[in-house]
Amino acid sequence: TLKLSYSDEKVIHYGLIPRSHRSIFVINELPDLQARIQVALFNILQEGDIQIRGFKMRLPLDIQFIFTANPEDYTNRGSIITPLKDRIESQILTHYPTEIDQSKKITLSQSRLSREQIQTVKIHTIHHDILENLIQIARESDYVDGKSGVSARVAISAYEILASSAERRMILNKEKTTTTRIGDFWGIIPAITGKLELVYEGEQEGQYNVVVKLLNEAIKNVFLQYFPHPDKYDKRRGKDPYGVIKAYFSGGNVCNLMMGITYDEYEVELMKIAGLANVVKQHVTDNEDSLIYMELLLHGLAEYQVLGKTLIQDGLEFSDPLSGLMDDVDDEHLN
Repeated sequence: TLKLSYSDEKVIHYGLIPRSHRSIFVINELPDLQARIQVALFNILQEGDIQIRGFKMRLPLDIQFIFTANPEDYTNRGSIITPLKDRIESQILTHYPTEIDQSKKITLSQSRLSREQIQTVKIHTIHHDILENLIQIARESDYVDGKSGVSARVAISAYEILASSAERRMILNKEKTTTTRIGDFWGIIPAITGKLELVYEGEQEGQYNVVVKLLNEAIKNVFLQYFPHPDKYDKRRGKDPYGVIKAYFSGGNVCNLMMGITYDEYEVELMKIAGLANVVKQHVTDNEDSLIYMELLLHGLAEYQVLGKTLIQDGLEFSDPLSGLMDDVDDEHLN
């Protein structure tokens, strides 16, 4: 009897396989089996027994078979012979998870973190949400080949590397524990670029740029789960919720969030931004991880062009969105 995977347990949960069966065998990638081996399954499926040629002996079997296979147009390695298809009772077409919570459960059940990582690295909920949003956006992206798809393995690998990226920063800073940051997502880009099949437009854009765009879209989605839309607040009834933050950056201030800074440096850099902590306090009840939400707020405002965000060496710089434009104008005059 084979141990069932997460997906097989779901099949049982929905009543497709009776729990009374004593043995359940899962045969993965059925088309890869040679035709002569597939023929050997005929009698087991049709008569429920094994017969020995030349003898009047029948060995009854009480077995439930589960076969898995990719779509026929997905691989050319083999096929299921027609007589075997005729003996398989039902064909169940599966699909990628449609809900973020489902995706998170699958990723958590299949990811392999070391004991040390589990004890020392906390992967924050909003970062896992960003990761799963990124994967779902990739599946619908015009840059990604929908026929090839984006498998659950992409999310699992990215989740493991996200933990490793945070662990690396923790070790370099000689800290005992750490929590993931959005800056750690730049460490998972190599884990995603190699697993996406891009269409022509995606190839022209470049794999790295495609993944960064997907990440930015995911950040926007999660940002709106906690904070109001920067362009849709009621200007007649209330003041701009981000007015103090805008004023801080319009005064020429910048925030440099380097990828490898310590927790204390991370806290100092975020706390110096006027109004940032107050907005988080008004909309988030999780006071313990307020710095995580402050970083999310910065990235979210940058994605809506309220702030400017520039990738610098080993970090990100947040500034007034007009400062870059003015610098370009000054450079043109100097030239």
